[in-house]
Amino acid sequence: MDKQALQVLKKGNQSDTRVQLTPWADVGNRPLQEYPRPQFARESYINLNGWWDYCIDSNFNPPEVYQGRILVPFSPESILSGVGKQLSPTQYLHYRTQFSYPKNFNKGRILLHFGAVDNIAQVWVNGKNAGSHSGGYNSFSLDITNLCEDQQSNLLEITVRDPSDTSYYCTGKQCLDRHGMWYTAQSGIWQTVWIESVPDEYISNAFVNIDYDNAKVTVSLQKNFDGPVTAIVYDGRKEVAKSDCTGSTLTIEMPKDFKSWSPEDPFLYKVMYISRRDKVESYFGMRKVDVRRDEKGVPRLYLNNKKYFQSGLLDQGYWSDGLYTAPSDEAMIYDIETAKKLGFNMLRKHIKVEPMRWYYHCDKLGMLVWQDMPSGGGRQHKWVTMISPFLGLRRKKDNKYRAFSRKSLKGRQLFKDQYIEMLRQLYNCVCICTWVPFNEGWGQFDALKFVKLTKQIDPTRIVDHASGWHDQGGGDVLSLHIYFKPIRLPRPEQDRCTVVTEFGGYTHRDMEHCFNTGAMFSYKDFDSVEEYNKAVEQLFDKEVVPAIDKGLSGCVYVQLSDVEDEVNGLLTYDRKVLKADAEMFKRINEKLKYDR
Repeated sequence: MDKQALQVLKKGNQSDTRVQLTPWADVGNRPLQEYPRPQFARESYINLNGWWDYCIDSNFNPPEVYQGRILVPFSPESILSGVGKQLSPTQYLHYRTQFSYPKNFNKGRILLHFGAVDNIAQVWVNGKNAGSHSGGYNSFSLDITNLCEDQQSNLLEITVRDPSDTSYYCTGKQCLDRHGMWYTAQSGIWQTVWIESVPDEYISNAFVNIDYDNAKVTVSLQKNFDGPVTAIVYDGRKEVAKSDCTGSTLTIEMPKDFKSWSPEDPFLYKVMYISRRDKVESYFGMRKVDVRRDEKGVPRLYLNNKKYFQSGLLDQGYWSDGLYTAPSDEAMIYDIETAKKLGFNMLRKHIKVEPMRWYYHCDKLGMLVWQDMPSGGGRQHKWVTMISPFLGLRRKKDNKYRAFSRKSLKGRQLFKDQYIEMLRQLYNCVCICTWVPFNEGWGQFDALKFVKLTKQIDPTRIVDHASGWHDQGGGDVLSLHIYFKPIRLPRPEQDRCTVVTEFGGYTHRDMEHCFNTGAMFSYKDFDSVEEYNKAVEQLFDKEVVPAIDKGLSGCVYVQLSDVEDEVNGLLTYDRKVLKADAEMFKRINEKLKYDR
């Protein structure tokens, strides 16, 4: 193994950390008040974010006395929550708040929505069981109509348990013993909580499928009634298409000269779904992603029937003051716009599911997304996930469940269930072009079966079945992670395109804006920002750009921002300093095109 690689793996967790605030840290008493689900919107909703009571103890049932106040939706481990306490796997985190609503709000049913609660949540309304949910990354909803007693005063209580990285649940890169590339664990509510009023007969979902070549849109409706639904499509205020159905499928004939969606021109059509009692506003983009051979017979990524080089950044979605929760809508927009200003057209959302508004901003601003599934499983065997891959042993069969820390049948089933949940939740996000079920063998198992499962649920997108290593030969992508050595590509395959889905990771630590002035996780460190930018440019010019003609179809540079000890971001962790030379990155990304 490379000496530098070995040094990275052996780094300790010596710590001299400090509090960092982003420019959006002044969140007020009612943070993140924007409508939380723009992909499927109604006017009748009430945002419940704000100050709640909280308690951490060893009992499952809600306590009689609470310890203090927590600012929802920030996790108790974050600065912005006002708590700053780590939940242990043996403890319970309790929440309590009161909510009310005007009489004309209730149109028939009242739904209680949670963007995400990490990890196992039990909910009570007015002391009665409202339901539960397991899984810290996906949204869930509960019908609480029959539990609401008075419009002016309803008691909402939630109890949460989070095993974090001590069990097989999905945890991503959360770690109770934070160090290196493993980050502070967070727990509890970390996305918006809200209530919505719907009629007794309502549309619960609409899955949009784009037939780009035939200018058609097929919508699969989920509804609790048999009556008709009309879809009206708008270009701005102009009606451009309309369709009706009495069953569960709408087919919309779009104009032959429809407007395409792309990162360069992210045009979105508005669509209204209207039934006798319900009305929902949504949107879609006319776009197509696939892998096909180019004129030289090399498999390439295509967008809207044209080969399209995807130049991306790894985006882990951590915030120095909010952890998993961005402090504001503007903060999410800032990250996406910064990547675009540097010339990137893709973000790989790394083992985290963001709030629905983040995907909405990618849809509107024009940013392709590779969506990772948060990893899970037992404690990793470093020989499988770290050491052997650096030695070049990257194709271990992933039905060896014990080796991949997946011996628990229940854990494997939970992962599958939550993966399906994620696919369905994010199905209508125009920006998502690729699903990534597994990363670097972390809890990987039966990846070829997940390719088949993914294609059954969503045949319209690309699948990177095993990002990095332990490739099983399936999916649409030969996915390479290359550190500590030059980028050298194998010969192009027959049907899978080649993408370097992680590389670089060059480091410059800004001591005025770093989380840790002691320990540092680094692949290759540079003392000055000038040396750092020069080295990054040389890496792209000497290794990435020439690889395009040899079959490279995309790349993901590591990474968008620093995260705690890992200081290889183009932005500092607090988002106050852009270490990257913006003009240089624009020049680089102009070269990462087929028509350069």
